[in-house]
Amino acid sequence: MKKVKILALILVSTSVSSFAADAASNWKEQCAKCHGDDGKGETKMGRKLSIGDLTEAKIQEKFTDDQAFKAIKLGLTDSSGKTTMKAIENISDEEMKALIPFVRGLKK
Repeated sequence: MKKVKILALILVSTSVSSFAADAASNWKEQCAKCHGDDGKGETKMGRKLSIGDLTEAKIQEKFTDDQAFKAIKLGLTDSSGKTTMKAIENISDEEMKALIPFVRGLKK
């Protein structure tokens, strides 16, 4: 019985770490162009769009996890209707959900 529990723990930790690796990979492929690898938004596009620094607690307090998911899935527009963040279309909802704790982990 003890071996079964250990095996289960190994399988869970392996799938969690691969899920986290997927989030990091998706961040790099989908988000870093604007938000930067570190989430500070100090990229050419990030400066152009005045992207907030996701490492700052004050910025992260401005949105809920549900709002983050909707932004990833549907994108964002400003008050004039101009797209300020494109929706990510080529990843699953589960992968989008995995990006949220990744983003939260960028906070200092």
